[in-house]
Amino acid sequence: MGVDYTGKKVLVLGAARSGFAAARLLRRLGAEVTVNDKKPLAEFGGDVEALQTLGIELIGGGHPEGIVHPGLDLVVKNPGIPYSAPPISAALALEIPVVTEVEIASALISAPIIGITGSNGKTTTTTLVGKMLEAADLHPVVAGNIGRALSEVATDVTADQWLVAELSSFQLMGTREFRPKIAALLNIYAAHLDYHGTLDEYRDAKYRLFANLQGDDVAVLNWDQEIVRDVAGITAARIFPFSAKQVLEEGVFVKDGHIHAIRNGQSLSLLPVADVALRGEHNLENVLAAAAIALSAGAAPEKIAEVACTFRGVEHRTEYVRTVDGVEYFNDSKATNAEAAMRAISSFTGSVVLIAGGLDRGTTFPELVPVFRQHVKHLVALGEAADKLRHVADLAGVSSEKVDSLDQAVRQAAQAARSGDVVLLSPACASWDMFASFEERGSMFKKAVHTL
Repeated sequence: MGVDYTGKKVLVLGAARSGFAAARLLRRLGAEVTVNDKKPLAEFGGDVEALQTLGIELIGGGHPEGIVHPGLDLVVKNPGIPYSAPPISAALALEIPVVTEVEIASALISAPIIGITGSNGKTTTTTLVGKMLEAADLHPVVAGNIGRALSEVATDVTADQWLVAELSSFQLMGTREFRPKIAALLNIYAAHLDYHGTLDEYRDAKYRLFANLQGDDVAVLNWDQEIVRDVAGITAARIFPFSAKQVLEEGVFVKDGHIHAIRNGQSLSLLPVADVALRGEHNLENVLAAAAIALSAGAAPEKIAEVACTFRGVEHRTEYVRTVDGVEYFNDSKATNAEAAMRAISSFTGSVVLIAGGLDRGTTFPELVPVFRQHVKHLVALGEAADKLRHVADLAGVSSEKVDSLDQAVRQAAQAARSGDVVLLSPACASWDMFASFEERGSMFKKAVHTL
């Protein structure tokens, strides 16, 4: 499987985890590899010496003139580097292929691949699928945009396993021949438009997941979204949909308070909706999607139901932290857009004291007004987008305040909350104005809650 990289000259742009993993993999395959990053070499950590020992050249501190040249055979880019970046533009002008490490790794993976993408719910669904397949003794390996890069596991996973991959639009844009056995699109909402430019470009990046599927492959689609249903018209794969709102002729759906599945003419009642351990309509959709994927991979229905009844969530995704004086604290730091925040806020029946705000990507959050009005009793706003979110609170008739730090936000939220309320960190924004990642933001929130 894969391409012969012997003697090929490859430039890896971006010295993050996936870049280093791709560099190691390509070097093992015989390529002449250069890793380049804007960061100085001193910030690369302990990987520098190990990579240099393998014969990989590392260039830090910027992109020197001539780093992209006609002699290059391939550029492997970090998913987050925009295509407008000078080295990428130069490579494309020279007609040098530009891919992400997903393309390199997937061609070497002997196991069937499950690819999961969507604006929201990717990590929860991917984790659920991994646990369902594990319960069914199908030996999954979970990787991609969660945990390990595909290049880290490419040569280890075996043909009798399943490779379950969470995939972002950034990763998928850099694929050409990538072909999973099962491809799932959970939803599409306006997100990452600062990177993609338009919703159409963002949609098309998600659709790349289905570009190479054949008739013996499976497309798992959210049948409640037209923009997702449209994939059925562009793929040769068999369609196996899921729906929280419709009774389907084939697929996974809700009827009379139960999750049902119809596959190959066989009807199954998997479990009562009330038994799903995850809270919220959005998580019900994640469970339906995971069940559809797991069934397609051959998991036994009772194992799917067992996991759905016991799995209580992923860190930083509506994660219960602690109860203090009758107030429950939840960490939903992964809610980096308005739609994700709406779903989390709406999953609580009691009054919510909301901590929100972060990187200002230009949105004004109008969709949050009715959710604030119905569920939020007080807003504690921080970060670049704080004033915009306070305006949303004003429109909803909700009190609000602005703070300078997450520690202060937790203290102020605790003062505003009363027994029976929920304090929820669900920022509706990316973290990069104040934190290195949403994980760091969530961890700092939990630390602040535990000091109350």
